[in-house]
Amino acid sequence: MRHFNHRKLEGISKEEINAYILKLIKTHHISSSQQNQRINAIKFYYEKVLGKAKVYYDIERPQKEHKLPEVLSENEILQIFKATTNIKHKTILSCLYSAGLRRSELLNLRKEDIIFDKNMITVRAGKGKKDRITTLSKALSIVLKKYINLYKPNYWLFEGPNRKQYSAGSVAKVLKSAAEKTGIDRNVTPHMLRHSFATHLLEQGVDLR
Repeated sequence: MRHFNHRKLEGISKEEINAYILKLIKTHHISSSQQNQRINAIKFYYEKVLGKAKVYYDIERPQKEHKLPEVLSENEILQIFKATTNIKHKTILSCLYSAGLRRSELLNLRKEDIIFDKNMITVRAGKGKKDRITTLSKALSIVLKKYINLYKPNYWLFEGPNRKQYSAGSVAKVLKSAAEKTGIDRNVTPHMLRHSFATHLLEQGVDLR
């Protein structure tokens, strides 16, 4: 309303609205998300509030940006593991990377989800609330057995104080501390370990499925 100087909104054309959005992009550098939010608000007003026909659906929407995920090199992963001396912390980071787990999936692991004799891990209620199976490598199996023998978790595989579920913040701190010790000059996140896992497997010729 301010942009069109209090003109009657019913009389503003699609072309004028497009020009308004374009001006915001060029002068205010609004993001793709903001562009979509403004277009949706305009559509809602004309279609739902004024009850007009769906005239504005063909307003050109910005394409969603697809950024490649950041990954760590195999050497950087190795350095992070070497810098982590606490067996519990080492096991947490090893699970994230070696099993390709999301942080939430790691925190929801129970002792019974680790199936040593079949070399697999059951991931319950992952993304989309779906269960799935992931790999349990020989190296991770060794670390997990040492950890379980030493810490003797009760229900959750990784427990915090009073045997409660380990916190997401603690996982991030463990990784950040290890990355700082190695001198990696990037913001290393738990999800980067998952992306690195997938990337390294593909580089080694593992089938995408």
